[in-house]
Amino acid sequence: MRTIDLRRDLKRYYAPRPGVVELIEVPAFQFLAIDGEVPAGEQPGDSAAFQASVGALYGAAYTLKFAFKKRPVDPVDFPVMALEGLWPADIVGFEGARTEAWAYTLLMLVPDLVGAADLAAAIAAVRAKRGPNPALDHVRLERLEEGLSVQALHVGPYATEPATIQRMRDFAQAAGCEPHGRHHEIYLGDPRRADPAKLKTVLRQPVRRRPAGAAATSGLRA
Repeated sequence: MRTIDLRRDLKRYYAPRPGVVELIEVPAFQFLAIDGEVPAGEQPGDSAAFQASVGALYGAAYTLKFAFKKRPVDPVDFPVMALEGLWPADIVGFEGARTEAWAYTLLMLVPDLVGAADLAAAIAAVRAKRGPNPALDHVRLERLEEGLSVQALHVGPYATEPATIQRMRDFAQAAGCEPHGRHHEIYLGDPRRADPAKLKTVLRQPVRRRPAGAAATSGLRA
């Protein structure tokens, strides 16, 4: 059986050093993806639709993993990767009351060998085993290439993310870059089980080089 060790091979993108803000080039990766919206006044953890989206991604990802391991020809083992989220570029944290809804895209990295037919079979298997989940209808394969990005590992509760995000903004500005794209988070811990002080979240913001002579801005609205 072949093994694709995504965690080892992609360590630079999924296990950055704590306390370091860096500029990296993120290549194209393939993901399971699903879109949704957290209503104004709600947090992601309180949204039933958000939780259904998370469940649909995990269900599809684990079913794909086991299907590839059991293939009679060329079986392959690969890990189920961390949940990821794309959020509005001007996000400053998840705490506090909001007057606007937040659109999101949830992601889960899968190897390039996963195809549309494999995903369709996995979704059918999840439905047969667990019953209907309307969110499954919206799970798709998506290829994302973020390119030049500022990245940092945030350690601590989500409520303290704004300080790390501000460090990333300052770093990007000093590097002559401006935001270009949605704020990206990779959730390395389970907030339902982990000590909030030890939660690890990779924060990433795609950027582009600021044109020569352009004034620097501190905002991250793309």
